[in-house]
Amino acid sequence: MRSRFLSFIAVFGLCASTSCLRAEEPPSPGNRAEAVKIIADMRRIVTPDGIERHEKVRIGGIDQWVSIRGNDKRNPILLMVHGGPGWVSMPTSWYFQRGWEEYFTVVQWDQRGAGSTYAANDPVAVASTITPERMIADTEEMIGWLRKEFGKQKVFVLGHSWGSYLGLEMARRHPDWLYAYIGIGQMTNMPESERQGWQFAMDEARKAGNTEAIKELESIAPYAEGTKPVPLSSLMIQRKWLNQFGGMVYRRTGGQAESAAMSLSPEYTDRDVQLIGEASNYSLDKLLSHALTLDLGGVKHLDCPLILFLGRHDHNVSSSLGEAWFQKVQAPSKRLVWFENSAHEVMNEEPGKTLISLVRYVRPLANENPDAVVH
Repeated sequence: MRSRFLSFIAVFGLCASTSCLRAEEPPSPGNRAEAVKIIADMRRIVTPDGIERHEKVRIGGIDQWVSIRGNDKRNPILLMVHGGPGWVSMPTSWYFQRGWEEYFTVVQWDQRGAGSTYAANDPVAVASTITPERMIADTEEMIGWLRKEFGKQKVFVLGHSWGSYLGLEMARRHPDWLYAYIGIGQMTNMPESERQGWQFAMDEARKAGNTEAIKELESIAPYAEGTKPVPLSSLMIQRKWLNQFGGMVYRRTGGQAESAAMSLSPEYTDRDVQLIGEASNYSLDKLLSHALTLDLGGVKHLDCPLILFLGRHDHNVSSSLGEAWFQKVQAPSKRLVWFENSAHEVMNEEPGKTLISLVRYVRPLANENPDAVVH
């Protein structure tokens, strides 16, 4: 009888719970290395046709880091182009991406001047190359490398925030390379988006009776007038209060949770983690003024399918302006998916709906456009 009971415990794994650990044993993980190992083991790709690569690729004359993961190499490639400028998505992809990898070969790429690519290069030597034109060219080269490396005629490109500018440029310039373009936090008329973001923060400050917020927001008024770049000092005040009132992450006071999660990335070394903030400031200094003066409302036609995932409460990049642009643009097919409990970080705020939407609306487009091998 005792033997049968012990077998029952072994079969059902009851001692996998923490209650079976001896009281004197310290809790695990005790440090970043232990935590990262747990996450890496949990998400390890074990399928026979799977792929799990983390490597440097020579793009635009410098080494740029990519993570390439998926359960089946025959699945279509989905390249995620991160936001910012400089706000990398690779180090939080361990949280939101694992389900995607069952349906796509997912590529995370740290852009020039961002994340581990920043850490791999001399920032002084690279500084003069951090321009919008070079960032577009890098994106073209990255897609070209993926098409050749994996023998794919087409890929999916998903652009988030700043990455939605680069992604939309790919859809405009190279529609024949894409099954579809997917935009999250889609940039459109950025000066107007900035003005609306300031108004949202001021309205919320007045509702809350927050005199400190009202005073600071009034100090930068009129904000984002005309098409001139917004001074960084003014932008930081606007974002401080926009984030505080949930305009970046719905019903949270900013992206602190996402920032903390970056430190648990299995792809990042300790040095990479330490340099994330420095790299972000480096990229912002060189690209932000351009990003905030963009008006993409002139893009009225695309020759590849378009899909937007918009957070209903996104005031960091106005989702209402994104919807207005979507209604006017023409494309072979297009779809807008609203995320009612999200602001700007859709994939982190509603990861389940993001996965379902990718599988339901995005993945079938690859079946309609089967690959031809690229030679």
